[in-house]
Amino acid sequence: MRMIAIIILLIPGILSAVGIKLMRDSFFNEFTPLLFHPVIQFIVGFILFAGGLLFLGGFVVYRDRKKNNKLK
Repeated sequence: MRMIAIIILLIPGILSAVGIKLMRDSFFNEFTPLLFHPVIQFIVGFILFAGGLLFLGGFVVYRDRKKNNKLK
């Protein structure tokens, strides 16, 4: 059961890393063939990064509330 949870948390982490890479590449004018404009590439990278970060943060908050831990 824990292995499934680790895999579920690993996927948003990888998506966040890809998002950071896309944002970094748009600053240095290295484009992927699919995303041909730097603004589009940056926006897609930001959405991937923010989505992964929000998923991981939501998981931590849900876990803390489930175990009755108070946020400090």
